[in-house]
Amino acid sequence: MPCGQSYPYTARGETPVAIHRNDYDVTHSVRTTDPTAVAAAVVRLYHELFPLAPAEPLERAFAQLERSYNGGDLCYWPCETEYHDIQHVLDVTLAMARLMDGYERSRMNGDERLRPELFVAGALAALFHDFGYLRKRSDRRHRYGAEYTIGHVSRGAEFLRGYMRELGFDEKLARLGATLLHFTGYERQAELIRIRAGLPRHLGQMMGTADIIAQMSDRCYLEKCRDRLYPEFVLGRLAARRNAERLPLFASGDELVARTPDFFENAMRRLDLQLGHCHEFAARHFGGENLYLDAVRRNVTYAGIPGAVLRRQPPYTLLPEVQPYPRDLVGLQ
Repeated sequence: MPCGQSYPYTARGETPVAIHRNDYDVTHSVRTTDPTAVAAAVVRLYHELFPLAPAEPLERAFAQLERSYNGGDLCYWPCETEYHDIQHVLDVTLAMARLMDGYERSRMNGDERLRPELFVAGALAALFHDFGYLRKRSDRRHRYGAEYTIGHVSRGAEFLRGYMRELGFDEKLARLGATLLHFTGYERQAELIRIRAGLPRHLGQMMGTADIIAQMSDRCYLEKCRDRLYPEFVLGRLAARRNAERLPLFASGDELVARTPDFFENAMRRLDLQLGHCHEFAARHFGGENLYLDAVRRNVTYAGIPGAVLRRQPPYTLLPEVQPYPRDLVGLQ
């Protein structure tokens, strides 16, 4: 659709902007760099499903996330990862809330009903699923948040378990919230994660699904892969410098983009098999169309065009004084 035309879909209670903007979600109605805007959208869905349920834990959690990512938490340095930044976690949280809404609106007789506390656990898991990238101020071993790439899920799960207890949730729910995070990573195979069958496992599958479809549907996904994700992979030891002893998984940001179609095939297998087709709940939320997968396929198609030029400018959410990675990384100036 040409820029300047309004998007045909309007989310319930949301007003679309007139043009495509890189700091908005797939509906072009929620600004995903703004915690207040995303919190309002998530709480709106929560109250549509549970009109009498208190939203204070959700509101406190959004405030905590913003404070931590912007350096207001005395225990953590501000966010240092350009790709896994606050826009990413807000986009994933919005997607997770929509999947939970779609689940509840499409469940059949016999399906377990989504309860308010489970919705909150799912939303908190999404909000803090990448919290493990934040570097503790007491850490003297690491200089950059991306160095935590391999173990960031477990670090985030540990934080969330304690934080949910701070919010007043019991140990059982806090443990569930922490377990949900592991569906976003590869430390454990999704089908082997120890979690109760039924709705708890569905929540985990929704969590993993939200992480994939939110990031891959971002209008600047390809630019972010090339310019932001690749440096994080280098620091996280998922790529290597030239002449290193072991072969790199990705030799450059351009290679990362070029392999997007292959990655998408693997991602779809994961979405359909390990994550139980939970992406279909998005279509139920949207009333028929799956705006996330539509946007993902547009990105994948463009990545597969020989000589495709990447010109979009992703929003920059890190504090000006933050240095996300050494400037002498391979392929970076």
